[in-house]
Amino acid sequence: VPNATVHYATKSNFRSILENDPYIDKLHILENDLGDFIKELKEEKFDVVIDLHKNIRTLRIKLALGVKAYSYNKLNFKKWLLVNFKINRLPKVHIVDRYLETTKHLGVINDNKGLHFNIPDIAKIQLSELEVPEKYICFAIGGQHETKKLPVYKIVQICNFQKLPVVLIGGKEDKKNGDQIVVGCLQNNVINLCGKLSLNESAWVIECSEKVYTHDTGMMHIAAALKKEIVAIWGNTTPDFGMYPYLTNHKNIENKELNCRPCSKIGYNKCPKGHFKCMNELNITEIF
Repeated sequence: VPNATVHYATKSNFRSILENDPYIDKLHILENDLGDFIKELKEEKFDVVIDLHKNIRTLRIKLALGVKAYSYNKLNFKKWLLVNFKINRLPKVHIVDRYLETTKHLGVINDNKGLHFNIPDIAKIQLSELEVPEKYICFAIGGQHETKKLPVYKIVQICNFQKLPVVLIGGKEDKKNGDQIVVGCLQNNVINLCGKLSLNESAWVIECSEKVYTHDTGMMHIAAALKKEIVAIWGNTTPDFGMYPYLTNHKNIENKELNCRPCSKIGYNKCPKGHFKCMNELNITEIF
């Protein structure tokens, strides 16, 4: 959109993803009080609002701002059909393209260059100081929900198949699993960086890698933005929701033989059935 000024509103835990992006003119961060946040937004006197979240909070914001607004279609009923009755009426359209539909009234078109993620120079650390070799595989072992994550023994199996060393990335909560993976690997070729890096530093580890293994997580999308070759591993969720790696070389690995999957559009702390077959029965050798 020629001569447009673009502001972006988000919650504080997503600040680091967006604060270095050159295409955003101003970032608005929701800390705690929604009333103060709305007051801040009203002072900007926006012409148009693009709502990519469409929930009660964003409805309040749109009503308060009182300007033209376009909202993303979350297709919640179709997702509900797939989760509860395994009836798939979802369009075979990636979520990015569905997001872009929200902006078509402004004349925005897809440049087909894929996602964008900007890594600040300060995050481009010397990996050799962390004993990371020149060539390696990156494995993002974390996930927002446990039912999205492979059990440790399965990750060990994948690591043992690799000819190159494997560098594990994740949050502090993933460090214990990372340590167990290091101990379990036969080739002594795994480096655990979980809990040691910022989000942008983890993105730099992805950028420098030869290939990325990942669960259905934000790191998967960062890897896609960096145009990496990706092996995406799916547990209780499914690529049918439209959130697989976008416009990059990738392979989706999932257990398609289960009638209980997907059991959620997001995930659980543990398998509702108790067996976790979507991950426990995943054929690791098939990946290779």
